[in-house]
Amino acid sequence: MDLLDYGWDESIGAGVDADDARVGRITRIDRGVYLVVTGDGEQPMSLAGELKDRKDPIDRPTIGDWVAVDAHDDVITALLARRSEFLRGDIDRMQAQVVAANIDVVFVVHAGDAEPNARRLERELVLAWQSGAVPVLVINKADLAVDGAEAARRVLTPSAPHVDVVVTSARTDLGIDQLAAYGRPHRTLAFIGASGVGKSTLVNALLGSEVQATKATRETDGRGRHTTVARALFVLPGGGVLVDTPGLRSVGLWRSDEGLALAFADIEELARQCRFSDCTHDHEPGCAVRGVIDAERLAHWRRLADELDRLDDEAEARGRVVKQQDRAERRAKRA
Repeated sequence: MDLLDYGWDESIGAGVDADDARVGRITRIDRGVYLVVTGDGEQPMSLAGELKDRKDPIDRPTIGDWVAVDAHDDVITALLARRSEFLRGDIDRMQAQVVAANIDVVFVVHAGDAEPNARRLERELVLAWQSGAVPVLVINKADLAVDGAEAARRVLTPSAPHVDVVVTSARTDLGIDQLAAYGRPHRTLAFIGASGVGKSTLVNALLGSEVQATKATRETDGRGRHTTVARALFVLPGGGVLVDTPGLRSVGLWRSDEGLALAFADIEELARQCRFSDCTHDHEPGCAVRGVIDAERLAHWRRLADELDRLDDEAEARGRVVKQQDRAERRAKRA
């Protein structure tokens, strides 16, 4: 098994003692079982105790991670440094879930045959930019949309400044070559989007085989049905690798200030021309943003900024509680 096909380069394994460990990449996660590819092939593996006991999900391996594996047993012993990580917030638990790691390009998929949802796209782009990867907006199912795909492009494109847009249809091969062109050796691509937007069909089209299950659209509303239940990584025929993820039912933010600035780059650029450096773009004279940016987009930018501020406050408060609990546990053990 050649790890070069999975994105390997010499910098990844720096610091790993070859006598004690092998290096591998996680290619699938399903119900707590990790499928890892090493130079010896793909094997299901478990986590070593130290990794299994980590409380923060960010600190545990996920799809796309490079890991150290015991030289003799099929056990993941260490998580290697990530160059990017796509995080989604779990607000109820005040934690972040790592959807995928070491991603270079994120295909954010929306269905052209559905009502365009610019507000959801904006949230997805905040997370995509924050991850360190480059987002690409994919408007899929153009064959079902008739004029709808172009209508979706008109609605969604203003919410995706500085983002490439590709209109696709796996049934007619429209746009598939454009997506494939993003793949190259040492590059990892990933699909995200709501259930039913056709991610798995696009994965199959790029791979040239039916590796991911798909279902027909529902007769009641013409929407696709959720099929992907496990995150998986595949080698692309033209070089590079591709990650497919289950549909995101919710798009929770998580400490995404940089992602917010990049996703709303049009507002950030205009704001530099405002008369006042602390302009809120609400009522101040000399505002360069108000009246130029769509009012709904501007209002959503404010709501997301407020949401991130609240998350920071809640995370800080939760951190203080956790520290107090840890100190109490240590005192109880010493008593």
